[in-house]
Amino acid sequence: MVDAAEAERANRADWDAQADDYQAEHGTFLRDVGLVWCPEGLDESAAHLLGDVTALAGARMLELGCGAAQGARWLVAQGAEVVGMDQSVAMLQHSRRIDAATGVSVPVAGGTATALPLTDGVFDLACSAFGALPFLVDVEPALSEVARVLRPGGRFVFAVTHPARWMFRDDPTESGLRIERSYFDRAPYVERDRAGRVTYVEAHRTVGDWVRALSATGFALDDVVEPEWPHGHDRVWGGWGPLRGRLLPGTAIFCCTRRSELG
Repeated sequence: MVDAAEAERANRADWDAQADDYQAEHGTFLRDVGLVWCPEGLDESAAHLLGDVTALAGARMLELGCGAAQGARWLVAQGAEVVGMDQSVAMLQHSRRIDAATGVSVPVAGGTATALPLTDGVFDLACSAFGALPFLVDVEPALSEVARVLRPGGRFVFAVTHPARWMFRDDPTESGLRIERSYFDRAPYVERDRAGRVTYVEAHRTVGDWVRALSATGFALDDVVEPEWPHGHDRVWGGWGPLRGRLLPGTAIFCCTRRSELG
């Protein structure tokens, strides 16, 4: 097991180190101006998980774990007022690069999801596409922070690795179809260097864990979207790929509403 501070330090360093390679490998798929929720390629322009696109104009929005802010940039292009947040300085530097290349600029800030430097109740919507939440060993403080900065009735949509994937090796081939661990094993996945120093942490929660955490932090769960693997989509991304994607859900997208009363 690792504590929250150790996980945060390790993951910040890991994302800073990986930022250039990540953008080189996945940037075209994510697009400089586009909100792609997951490796299955579900696109917000078609999915409307944040609501009708016309309602985004003038909305105040937060993208949590924005990376290079491709999603936030698409929201800005729809007329929303968006702030992007990420703990990786290297990723935010890529955001500035893409701002200059596209002419679509996004205000971004460095910070952790568990202590957002933002005023209470200032956002209408918040979103996160595999940003921040999967890497937290204790997710409730982050969910509480998102609830705090949303107005009552505000919408929060976030994508994470589907909890069922935890049972299988992170392998998109047929070898990755064998169950290797219990769905109920909540020990995080941890990588260490030769000196034993933690270098990467990814947490696991069951679907029920997510539902209880959302309820405890002031959210009502509206929907859980499990994108199916699209026909003809042959892109492999880590453990995601067409072979497993046709059989197993790879992504869970939680669609929530901030209740009037928190807690």
